[in-house]
Amino acid sequence: MQKKAPFSTYIVALALFLAGIGYLAWSGFTVGRIPFVNVAEVLRAPAGAMDRAKLFGSVSGQGLNIRPDGLGAHFLLVDKDNADLKLWVDYRGALPDTFQEGAEVIVEGSLRPAAFNAISLITKCPSKYEKANRRDNT
Repeated sequence: MQKKAPFSTYIVALALFLAGIGYLAWSGFTVGRIPFVNVAEVLRAPAGAMDRAKLFGSVSGQGLNIRPDGLGAHFLLVDKDNADLKLWVDYRGALPDTFQEGAEVIVEGSLRPAAFNAISLITKCPSKYEKANRRDNT
């Protein structure tokens, strides 16, 4: 004859399940709260306002320093609308193959006194992948 699990076991299991679902829902809502800004907005923001942000712009060739092992770069990010506005970005991690001078990038991280410390870096696909520039094989 098998023993039945006590009723409290089911209550604890249900509570753990609901806690897990609640955590996933909460973390899903907080991820979407990271602001998406450009260089001009970061430079105008008061100190401490950019604790976490996604920043976009173009990689400047001026001061571009890619680590010899290819696992990081220190570079100037140029504002999309005003080329005079630039911000230093420090990124440690694997660089995409399309990372180069002039590439449009999105970096996520936080603003520190010396630079924007990026924890992720994504490059926009080059124009050769856009429909207008593809050959039609039909």
